[in-house]
Amino acid sequence: MNDPWKNSRPGGPGGEGRPRAPVKPRPPSGDEAVRPASASKNELRLYGFNAVQAIFAQRPQAIRKLYLADYRIPQLQPLLAWCVKHRVGYRVVEETDLSKLAASAHHEGVVAEVLKAEPATLVDWLRDLPAGPTLAIWLDGVGNPHNFGAILRSAAHFGAKAILQPQHSPLALSGAAARVAEGGTEHVPLVRMGDQTGAIAQLHQAGFRLAATVVRGGTDLFATALPERLIYVMGAEGEGMDTQLAAACDLRLSIPGTGAVESLNVAAATAVLLAQWRLHRR
Repeated sequence: MNDPWKNSRPGGPGGEGRPRAPVKPRPPSGDEAVRPASASKNELRLYGFNAVQAIFAQRPQAIRKLYLADYRIPQLQPLLAWCVKHRVGYRVVEETDLSKLAASAHHEGVVAEVLKAEPATLVDWLRDLPAGPTLAIWLDGVGNPHNFGAILRSAAHFGAKAILQPQHSPLALSGAAARVAEGGTEHVPLVRMGDQTGAIAQLHQAGFRLAATVVRGGTDLFATALPERLIYVMGAEGEGMDTQLAAACDLRLSIPGTGAVESLNVAAATAVLLAQWRLHRR
């Protein structure tokens, strides 16, 4: 297979500033075709305009490769200039190639291979956390990447300081989650906890109270004074929250509704819970 990055770095040494518009290559065929090869275990394939723009704004050094459609060249000029300056390869490709690379038609004209951000430990997160009102989310069993992405987007919008994950949670950031998050992944860190009992003790010692969010039997969210330092514990749809974890929480909260449907899905419920805490802080 020919090297797809050959002649794809305009400018070269000293080519700083505004890059020349990349020359659109002839449509690849045979061994030259862009193939959806898997990124390394330390890399993540991001797609979606806002997701890529967010990592460029927050962690540009994490970008390893960039693929884009020709119509995205004007909007991505600052990113392309950065690629030229730092000798990061980029390539203008067809829409079909972007769909293959992203394994999705929702690529929005750009795909990037980036280094993953490793989750922080709970000890490190608590050590660096400033005093005062703080909100975070503990995800217990949530696995759907679109729900995860929507939760990250809401968390960034309402100022949650972290997504806490159990020690052995398989949940990890994916390209699909990052696209749905619309850039929220770069503003809300992931924190990997140790054993459950120890994690709860550490959070309590740091002044947090934990609120189990339940469909039925909890205190009315809208009639409850919410603590300044709060962890919302969100259970998976279907299975719900681990019963031992729910029992260890300080509060049990439910979102009242009309009863026309059983409940909100986990992403929509998280947005309501985050908004209510933010309202209290105002």
